[in-house]
Amino acid sequence: MIDWPSYNQKLVKRGEILFSYDFLDTWDFELEIMNKNKKGTPFVFPDSFILATSYIRCAFQLPYRQTQGIINAIVGRSLPSTSPPSYGHICKRINKLNVDIIGEEGCKTADDDDDYVMISIDSSGAKITNRGQWMDKKWKVQNRKGYLKIHIAVNIKTKEILALEVTDEKVHDSKMLKTLVDQVSNILTENSNNNNNKTIRIESVSADGAYDTNANFEYLQEKKITPGIKVRKNSIVSPKNNWLRNKEVIQQTKNLLKWKKKRKYGHRWMTETVFSTLKRTFGEYVSATKFNNMVKEMMIKVSLYNLFRRI
Repeated sequence: MIDWPSYNQKLVKRGEILFSYDFLDTWDFELEIMNKNKKGTPFVFPDSFILATSYIRCAFQLPYRQTQGIINAIVGRSLPSTSPPSYGHICKRINKLNVDIIGEEGCKTADDDDDYVMISIDSSGAKITNRGQWMDKKWKVQNRKGYLKIHIAVNIKTKEILALEVTDEKVHDSKMLKTLVDQVSNILTENSNNNNNKTIRIESVSADGAYDTNANFEYLQEKKITPGIKVRKNSIVSPKNNWLRNKEVIQQTKNLLKWKKKRKYGHRWMTETVFSTLKRTFGEYVSATKFNNMVKEMMIKVSLYNLFRRI
């Protein structure tokens, strides 16, 4: 049952986060660090301000010119600089930001005593054009521009996105498992070093049949991670297959329902929930036209999503 008063307060808090003026407290100090030993024109606006601006833009799905108008109207007169940034300056700085999707607080487990995380991996598509479905159906116009493929690894307990990769639609899901798990492992290692050397590890990885390859099972066996990958229906035990994959084939063939309960395979749908939330909150498309800028836009959206999750 939903606690509506608490839920409503969380939504109110999101607005407070978007229009927080915290960047003003460290404005001069941050600029001093950014401009130290810098050659050429010094920075006028700190990265924290540019990041806050990018959050506002993504949250309200604004073009850059309207973003400039919002900044001028809301915080323009409060800025220490002589004048607010132009839309061109905002665009240039946003696309050069070093965005951390996890944030300064690091990865969070569901309970402070947990020394492991369970992750789920999946992918979904994002449109690179906002042309309506009417055009496709009425005039039978096919999307020749393709679409982006968003690969994520989600903490099952907290619904936080721990890893993100953006590719074109030609990259198969199975090729991204190792990359995503490596990203999560690096984050957990860094988080352990910053948390009194408390070791946090990946206990299991859940994924659908698209990730059923010998290479992925060999990698998970090497990392001592329990696989929650559903094998293909026509899979058989073979000496050519990885030992761990053969074991999973035997268990799933014998009693698939029991295997799902044991591996908590139903939690894999958490990635579908996360994708649904991302698209409903930030839209199903990206506004950038260059691939690198598209990747940056998705990283900013995921970073803001994780920030909302921590409320």
